[in-house]
Amino acid sequence: MLEQEKLAVMDDTETRLRAEIEDLKRRLDKQQNTTTRPSKGALWTIALLAAVLIVVAFFTGYIPHQRREAVLANEAMTTEKTAPTVNVVAVERSAGKSELVLPGSIQAVTEAPVLARSSGYVKRRYVDIGDRVSAGQLLAELEAPELIQMLRQAQAALEQTRSAVEQASANLQQSRTNERLAQVTAQRWANLLTKGVVSRQENDTYQAQYDSQKANTQALEKAVSAARSNVAAAEANVARLSELQGFSKVHAPFAGVITVRNVDTGVLVSEGNTLLFRIAQTNRLRTYLNLSQADAGSVRVGQVASLTIPDLPGRKFAGTVTRTANALDPATRTLLTEVQVSNPDGALMPGMYAEVDLTTPRKDPPLLIPGDTLVVRSDGPQVAVVSPDRSVHYQRIELGRDFGDRIEVVSGLQLGQQVVVNPGDSVQEGSKVNPVLLRKQ
Repeated sequence: MLEQEKLAVMDDTETRLRAEIEDLKRRLDKQQNTTTRPSKGALWTIALLAAVLIVVAFFTGYIPHQRREAVLANEAMTTEKTAPTVNVVAVERSAGKSELVLPGSIQAVTEAPVLARSSGYVKRRYVDIGDRVSAGQLLAELEAPELIQMLRQAQAALEQTRSAVEQASANLQQSRTNERLAQVTAQRWANLLTKGVVSRQENDTYQAQYDSQKANTQALEKAVSAARSNVAAAEANVARLSELQGFSKVHAPFAGVITVRNVDTGVLVSEGNTLLFRIAQTNRLRTYLNLSQADAGSVRVGQVASLTIPDLPGRKFAGTVTRTANALDPATRTLLTEVQVSNPDGALMPGMYAEVDLTTPRKDPPLLIPGDTLVVRSDGPQVAVVSPDRSVHYQRIELGRDFGDRIEVVSGLQLGQQVVVNPGDSVQEGSKVNPVLLRKQ
C-alpha cells in the first residue's frame, strides 16, 4: 500500500510539472508575438528553463515507471513463490498401429479318437504315442474268434436260404406244370359237357381241380419270393459280419500324430467302448482367442496374425484369422476368434501356450495420456489442463481403450496440451501453478 501511495504522489507531481511546462510554453509564444527579436539574456533564460524542465520531466516520468516495473516484478515473484509446483506432461498421439496381444492355447485343427468297432483281443500293436502316421496306415490288429464263428454260421445260413429258394423254385415249376395239365383237362370236360357226353357233376370236379392247382401255384410263387428275401437278409448278415471282421484291422483315419495310446497286446476290447488311440492332425493348428467388446470391431476374417511361444524365443509363426463367432458371449462380453497357423516342421504342438499379436494399422490414432493424470468425478472423467498463463482448467474428456499406465482419449483434448500429473487438492479450477514438464523416458 505504501508503494502505491508513493506512486500516486509521483503521478500528481508529474501532472503539475507538465502543466507548468505548458504554461511556460504559452508565455514564450506570447512574448514572441509581442517582441519581434528577443534579447540574448532572454534566450539563455529560456534555454536554461527548458533544460531544467527536461531534467525534471525525466526524473518525474522515468523513475516512477521503473518503480512501477519493480513493484509488478515483485508481485510476480510473490505469486510464483505462493503458487504450487506441479508436474505436467504433454498430450501426445498414440502409435499408428493398434497393438493387440492376447493369450491363447494351441489346439489341433482335427483330432479324433480311434475306438474298437469289434470286440476281441489286441493281437498286435504297430504304433505308440508320438508316432507320425499317414492316412490309412495300419495301427493295430484285433483277434475275434467269436466273430469268425458267427460269420461261418451266417454263411451256412445263407447257403440254407439259397437251397430253400431252389427247392421253392422247383415246387413252383412242378405246380405250374400241374396247373397247365389241370387247365387242359378242365377245357376238355367243358367241351364234352356242351356235347352232352358227360354229366355236369364230373365237369365241375375237373374245373375245381384246375382252380385249386392255380391257387397252389400262386402260393408257391409267394414262397419263392419269401425265400429270396431270406437269402437277401442272410447275405446282408454275412456282409455285416464280414465288415466287422475287417474292423479287426485298425487303420488311421487321417495323417497325424498319435497323442494317446490306451491298449497293448493281449488286452480285451469291446465294440464301441474301448479307446484304442487318439490321433491329432498337426500340420496345421489353431488357437482360440477371446476379444473384448472394444477390440471386436478391429479384427476381421483373413487378417494376418503373428504367434510367439515363450519357450521358443526368437521365432514367430505367421497365422491367419479364419473365423469369428459373430456374437459376443453375454457372460464375458467377449468375441470368440479362431486363428490358424501352419506347422510344417512340427515345432508347434497342441496344448502349447501362445501369445497372438493382432496389431493393425490405424488411420486416425487417438491421443494418449498417462493414467495418473485422470480425475474421475461425478460428472465424468476429467484432466487438469494448464493453459499458457499457468492457470488450471478441468477439462472433461471421452476415454478410449485403457492400457493400464496409459489411456486413449477420443475427444476433449488437443495435441501438445499440458495436463497435471496426480493433481492434488491445491490444484483447483482457475488457480495458478508452476508447471514442471516431465520428459518422456
